[in-house]
Amino acid sequence: MTELRTDRLLLRRWRESDHEPWAAMNADPEVREHLGELLTRERSDAVVAAMRADFEARGFGWWALELRETGEFIGRAGLDRVGTDMPFAGVDVGWRLTRAAWGHGYATEAALACLTFGFEALGLPEVLATTTVHNLRSQAVMRRIGMTRDPADDFQDPSVPEGPLRPCVLYRISREDAHGL
Repeated sequence: MTELRTDRLLLRRWRESDHEPWAAMNADPEVREHLGELLTRERSDAVVAAMRADFEARGFGWWALELRETGEFIGRAGLDRVGTDMPFAGVDVGWRLTRAAWGHGYATEAALACLTFGFEALGLPEVLATTTVHNLRSQAVMRRIGMTRDPADDFQDPSVPEGPLRPCVLYRISREDAHGL
């Protein structure tokens, strides 16, 4: 499994020691604000198992995110195939960080590393990113990494019940547009 390194971050394989802080993130209402219901420890552990299996099966997916200086687990970042129930197809870049890691530029740094991997190692022609219309922090990261949004691409997430998490935005970046990031 490929590891990615940035100046401050290590995107790496998941470890048993990640389960506890990952579960704490998934039980934090602020972290889950734009993601839906809080996850139990059992469900959170199942998500880690699924992320590991997906990565092994296709050679990319969600990395655990660690601060290089301290070794502290601060979340996840990576690339994932868009679900078949969505009104578009492709590979999505994403991130989820502990609250303590917000506001330090880690999401931007990790996302740029993921884009580079996607374009250079995987040869992707384009990478997508989605979030709820109200998740302005993630949309700001998407713009910082060079992604653009066409409001005509906005959509209702069919996997989410009717409510404030259903209206979503779609951002894109092509390999050509990412050149030089």
